[in-house]
Amino acid sequence: MTRSRALPDGGISDAQVEYYTQRASAGLIISEATQVSRIGGGAYLSTPGIYTDEHEAGWKRVAEAVHERGGKFVVQLWHVGRHAHAAINGLGSVAPSAIQTEISTFIGPDGDAEGKSRVGLPHALTIPEIHATYQDFAAAAERAVRAGADGVEIHGAGSYLPQQFLAEGANQRTDEYGGSPRNRARFVIELVTEVVEAVGADRVGLKISPGLPIGELGETDPWSTYEVLLNAIAPLDLAYLHAMYRIDDPAVDRVRRIWPGKFLLSSGFNGPVTEADYQEAIERNRIDAAVIGRNFLANPDFVERLRTRAELNEVRPEHFYAGGDTGYIDYPNVDGLARAR
Repeated sequence: MTRSRALPDGGISDAQVEYYTQRASAGLIISEATQVSRIGGGAYLSTPGIYTDEHEAGWKRVAEAVHERGGKFVVQLWHVGRHAHAAINGLGSVAPSAIQTEISTFIGPDGDAEGKSRVGLPHALTIPEIHATYQDFAAAAERAVRAGADGVEIHGAGSYLPQQFLAEGANQRTDEYGGSPRNRARFVIELVTEVVEAVGADRVGLKISPGLPIGELGETDPWSTYEVLLNAIAPLDLAYLHAMYRIDDPAVDRVRRIWPGKFLLSSGFNGPVTEADYQEAIERNRIDAAVIGRNFLANPDFVERLRTRAELNEVRPEHFYAGGDTGYIDYPNVDGLARAR
């Protein structure tokens, strides 16, 4: 989960290493969204990258710390597309089509009274630039694995670049990457294939959020596109598929029927969900695993608290993106200790 605690150059801070170390008992940690290139970032301040030697060295510290405590760790690969702001990445934004949104992001004192500014008009990617973007993802995946990560998750959700290609409201291209559901799915199909070729299918997961009403995407009939996508990549035998749905959404069962591999579900963004809800879904074979966000954010020893039925820490939203250690690495374990080491 994005927490905005990275260094100004996208490097990994000491606090980030501590944050992941504290939560190594998760079983599998999916990292915060991590930009694959300079132009792939720029949606928010203080987010990490995985496209320089310094970035790679920082993630190596995280992977080693998590592994020392018996955990597994994947780096989530991210390209924000038209969400990028030139004041943050120095370059501007790219997208399937040159469509400017009303989205604003915090850029600091140069913004309005709240420090925000509207993102600009994105540059529509040419076909050579699309292929170069695949290479950015593949190179980032190779860096992540070299750093010791157990794999990568392609962030195809949240209204970022891959989902912008999938959504007819954001993708108005007339070439082979736009128009029909198959053409709009082409970018993600080719992207996943490229990353698989770089690091192996058993090290690659994909996150999707069909129809999630954010980012002005305009997905009117998402299933027509996502069914094409999932059927096309199913033979690749990915490590897992990670979807964002309400836990009671019939689409969860629809995905389960057509997806042959491991299926992870995160429901917290879509509405209230409890660990008991997830447990029931697992027992009924609707999903293979649950992805927990806020409760793990506030409870570094969340697994132990579930096991012992201990009371959970209260989440402090005012510190989600505020920077500093407060509300980040000072949540106590059940024994009162705030740090894992």
